[in-house]
Amino acid sequence: MNGGLVRLREIIQTITPSERKVASYILEQPQRLVGMSVAQLAEQSGGSQAAVIRLCKSAGFKGYQELMLKVAGDLQEECQPQGGYQEIRPNDSIDQLIDNISANNIQSIRDTIKILDSEQVKQAIDALMEAKRIFFFGIGVSNLIATDAQHKFLRINRPCFAFTDADLQLISSVMLTPQDVVVGISYSGQTPVTAECMRLAREAGACTISLTRYGNTPISMLADIALHTSSTESNLRSGATSSRIAQLNVIDILYLGIASQDYERSLQALDRTHNVIRRSRR
Repeated sequence: MNGGLVRLREIIQTITPSERKVASYILEQPQRLVGMSVAQLAEQSGGSQAAVIRLCKSAGFKGYQELMLKVAGDLQEECQPQGGYQEIRPNDSIDQLIDNISANNIQSIRDTIKILDSEQVKQAIDALMEAKRIFFFGIGVSNLIATDAQHKFLRINRPCFAFTDADLQLISSVMLTPQDVVVGISYSGQTPVTAECMRLAREAGACTISLTRYGNTPISMLADIALHTSSTESNLRSGATSSRIAQLNVIDILYLGIASQDYERSLQALDRTHNVIRRSRR
């Protein structure tokens, strides 16, 4: 049981100042949390007991005990060498770039596994299995994730759409039905066009799935099923890097989850699509 520190890192910029005091203390000195009571943590962090309880709720813990257990799990994991997020520095060598970027991508997937709710994943797979049509909405880098998802799901004969144009995304949102499923993709969880598409989809009665960073965001709060990824993006954002890898990993989980449950049909579809592409390239 771990993932406590990841959750706190993900939400620390969105919680109240009193909760942030408690979260910062835990992140800076996690080893001191183990065995502490709520009152002791409040006193040591400069917060309040109410702030500790609110923080547990904001981070999605069932209570203080779960927070402590997950942080303890993180500390045990840290005893094993795994690396961590590496900053990109001026004039890094090629070897350093290879090592650091690869380490960040690996760490992003590791941290996402800690906060990805398996029950929500199951619900998402079930909803996608039953969908008459699937719409993947995303802007900018998130649209690349949406396009990748469309490609994968079409390969197993699932009718789906991923429009690059924002207007087309909005237009299709008002034409949805309760038999459709929408997947809103946004690392920040705040992209206005995607949020509007999710709102319109809910009004139309479609099932809504979000894929965002951890925490309550405008997009995840509009979702019937909320999936989360983790990634600590540095100030050097030449395009979201490790967050993109984490999102692609979740899309792969959904895609292969459907293929596994509908194995024979999916295998036949994959064979047919593989053969037609191979013939076209001769």
